Amino acid sequence: MKNKIVNSISNDLNILTKKKFPKKYISKYILPIIDNIANSKQKKILISGSQGIGKSTLLKIIEKNVSKFYKKKILTLSLDDYYLSKKERLILSKKIHPLLITRGVPGTHDINKLTKDIISFQNKKYPIIKPIFDKLKDDRSKKREKIIKKADILMLEGWCCGTPPIQKKYLYKNINFLEKKEDPEMIWRNFYNQKLKNEYANLFNLFGKKIFLKSPSFDYVLNWRSKQEKMMIKKHNKKIMNKKELKYFISHYEKITKFMIKVLPKKADIVIKIDKNQRIKNLIYN
Repeated sequence: MKNKIVNSISNDLNILTKKKFPKKYISKYILPIIDNIANSKQKKILISGSQGIGKSTLLKIIEKNVSKFYKKKILTLSLDDYYLSKKERLILSKKIHPLLITRGVPGTHDINKLTKDIISFQNKKYPIIKPIFDKLKDDRSKKREKIIKKADILMLEGWCCGTPPIQKKYLYKNINFLEKKEDPEMIWRNFYNQKLKNEYANLFNLFGKKIFLKSPSFDYVLNWRSKQEKMMIKKHNKKIMNKKELKYFISHYEKITKFMIKVLPKKADIVIKIDKNQRIKNLIYN
C-alpha cells in the first residue's frame, strides 16, 4: 500500500504546486505525517504556520489521502473563513484601534461561531454550516458550506493556531514601522494579546494535537505571500496587493509570527521544519 500512497501524494503535489517531488522525499517527510494523523487517538488537530508556508496545500493532501487509504473522513476548517466581516472590523477599528480594520490578528475572527462548529463536531451534530471568507473582497461571503457527512477527524488550519500570549517585554518592543508609528500607545498589541490569553487559548485547548510548520525566519514570508498573490491574479484575473501593500499587510502579522517561530517548536506535537524553498527539511516529534 505504501507505493500506492506515495504515488497518490506525488500526483497531488504535482497538481497543487506544479512541481515534481522525489518519491524518496515523499516517503521520508509527507507519508509519516499522514500516517501519524490517520492513526492518532486525537480526533481534533491544529495546524499552524506563517502566511504562505504551505498549510493549505499540506492539508489538502492529508485530507484526500487519509480518506482514500485509511477510510477516515476529515473535516477541515480554516481560521481564515471565520474572519469578522468588513463592517464588524470597521466597528472594532473605531471603538478600539484603527489597525483592527485589517484582518489577521487575534480579535478579528468570529471565535464564538468557530467554537460552536467544533463542539458540533464533538457532539456529532450535523449539519455544520461553515462560513466562507472572500479574500478578494476582504469580506465575508454570502455563501456558506453545508457539511452533512459526519467526520472522524477535525483539522483546524490557521496561521496563529496554538500560539500562547506574548510576554510583555517583547510585546512592548517596537519591531517595525507599523508598531512605532501606528500603535505607539500599544492599544492594538494589548488588545490582540488579551484575545490570545482568553478566547483563543480556550479555543486552542479544545485540540489534542498541534502541528507547527516552522519557517527559517520571518524574512521569507513576504516572498511566499507574493507567490500566493500571483496565483490569485492568475486564477481570478485580479490583482489585490502590490509588494509595498503586501509588506504593510504582513507587518500586522510580524510580531506574532516571530514569537511563534521562537516558542511553538517546544509546544507542538509535530514540528515540520520548512526551508527557504518551502520544502520540508526535518520532522520533529515532541
